[in-house]
Amino acid sequence: MDIYTIIFLALAVFIFLRLRSVLGQRTGSERPPYDRAAPNVLQRGQDNNVVPIPGSVIDQPAPAAPAEPVEPTERWKGIAEPGTPLAQGLDAVAAQDSSFDPRHFLSGARSAYEMIVLAFANGDRRALRDLLSTEVYESFEAAIKDREKHEQKTETRFVSIDKAEIVSAETRDRSTQLTVRFVSQMISVTRDKAGTIVDGSPDKVADITDIWTFARDSTSRDPNWKLVGTGSAH
Repeated sequence: MDIYTIIFLALAVFIFLRLRSVLGQRTGSERPPYDRAAPNVLQRGQDNNVVPIPGSVIDQPAPAAPAEPVEPTERWKGIAEPGTPLAQGLDAVAAQDSSFDPRHFLSGARSAYEMIVLAFANGDRRALRDLLSTEVYESFEAAIKDREKHEQKTETRFVSIDKAEIVSAETRDRSTQLTVRFVSQMISVTRDKAGTIVDGSPDKVADITDIWTFARDSTSRDPNWKLVGTGSAH
């Protein structure tokens, strides 16, 4: 073996050792490479379960473990007085659906109320279609069409939703209906094509009381509630 061969071998060994020290060794515990093309999803825990995004505003809570029996006088505390027609109606609702939680429902109803009012003001038919019954949707759409016909635009802004309370509850065959009274403050103004105010005021806060009825099929797997009736209190 001549001197040049020895020099080349020594140089090869030197380069190999340098690369090894820089790149390191694989131990089998390395993290997989980050996939930039993968969708950006929220994950929960160590099992990489994707956190589902709710598709509805008012839905039913996830089934809970069986709870201790609640005294009739405490069952609807803060929602309805014992022995009243409302308490009896809520008893009937709970008899059809053991997972019914009035506080969970009211939380969703408040969100739905705000979404529907703003969607109507903006003429957002897609949002309304998902939240309204067919009859109510047709009524809202007719009002939107009339506004568009006269080239008017409405601007609505909530200042607050001061109260949302269930005022009646009933079951009809497979349908569960809950009526809610909303007390809110909002600013609403309608302008024509030229920007002239034709209704409302951009500076005045109006006190609004709406009475809305939501319904769902208690035997259906679909947990969504839809608005089936509207009214106002004067």
